[in-house]
Parts: sequence; structure tokens; C-alpha cells
Amino acid sequence: MQAVIGKGTDIEKIFMNSDQQNLKQSLLEALRDLWDDDTLRLSDTERSRRLRPAILHRLLCLVMTDDERAKDIGLPEGCRVRESAKIIAPEQLVCGPHVWIGENAIVDASGGAVIGEHTTIGTGVFIWSHTSVLSNLLGQNQPGNPWIRRSPTRIGKHSFVGGPSVINPGVTIGDRCVILPMSVVTTNVPDGTMFGGAPAGFRRNIDEAWLERERKKFSRN
Repeated sequence: MQAVIGKGTDIEKIFMNSDQQNLKQSLLEALRDLWDDDTLRLSDTERSRRLRPAILHRLLCLVMTDDERAKDIGLPEGCRVRESAKIIAPEQLVCGPHVWIGENAIVDASGGAVIGEHTTIGTGVFIWSHTSVLSNLLGQNQPGNPWIRRSPTRIGKHSFVGGPSVINPGVTIGDRCVILPMSVVTTNVPDGTMFGGAPAGFRRNIDEAWLERERKKFSRN
């Protein structure tokens, strides 16, 4: 089966009417058509050749479901990774089961990263474990410069990080925490607390009494 995906093509019909082998063939044909287009320009450098396979693999992951994507990255049972989320250095990510990572989130594990079980990383959340600020200030922003600082970043279990928020390198967020949307977390967050704002600050404790009140609200709905 040959399928040219272009203007006026019913892409959904191509995929719905294809078995597994024909689906893969359709994707390959579409990519070949794009590759052969004379308007496509790619640089042939050592760095480009090194990065290209990961970029192409991420492109193909867009046709996966969220659980398939998590399995492909090597995350545990019950994890889900939504489309356009990016995991930097996934081999250095320690992740518990039943973690949800939302669309357009970036989890940078290049300096080490931990996400505990039953935790949500919301849509558009940026979790960083490295910073190149000093590289810029010193005028040495070339790849591989020695001024990149890497620090492990940890998100505890049973926590919720609302998006879009930013978690700075080296920050530890405890267990059963809530980070409110639009927050910038620059300091450690203790267990059982809610933080929010830019920079994020303490909002309230999350204790059994508060959880019981929230459960009652839920049951009334």
C-alpha cells in the first residue's frame, strides 16, 4: 500500500483502514516523500548526525498513544506520556509507576531526575536539572562548554505539579505536594504542602483534615 499524505488527503481514513504492516508502510512512504522534497535542507555535521536519530524517533512517537509512549521510553507500569512531551536523557530518569506527564512538558534528566509514583506533571511543566546561565554571562554558549551546572531534581510521590510551571535545577518537591499552575519553584518544597506563585511560596499544609474536607466536596458533586 502506498499513501501520499498531502493536501486533501483523508489521513484518518488511511490509518483506520490499515493493518499494522500497512500502517507502518504508509508512514514510511510519507516520510520518503518529504525526504525527497528538494525544498528540504539538512546540515551534514557531526552534531547533526548525532542528534538526528533521537529527533526522528520523537517524531514517530507522535503516532503512539500515551501509554505506548511511556513504555517506549522505558517508564514503569501505568505511566502515560502525552504527545509533544519531551524527556531529556531518559536513561537518567528514575520514575515510579502511574506517573502522568502532560502535553508539551519537558522533563530534563540530564543532571538526574526523580518522579515518585502516582504523581502528575501537568501540561507545559518544565522540570530542569541543568542551567547554562553562566555560559551566557561569560559569552561561552557553544555546545559542550564547561560552565553548565547540573543538579538532580526530585519530585515526590502522590504529588501534583500544575502547568504551566517551572521547577528549577536541584529543587526537591516532597511527597503529597501541590504546585499551583503558573508557579516558578526555586526552593525545596516540604512534604504535605501547597506552594504557588513566582517565585513559589507556601500556601497551606495538606493534612488529613484538609483531604477529608476535599473528599466530602467531591462526594457532594
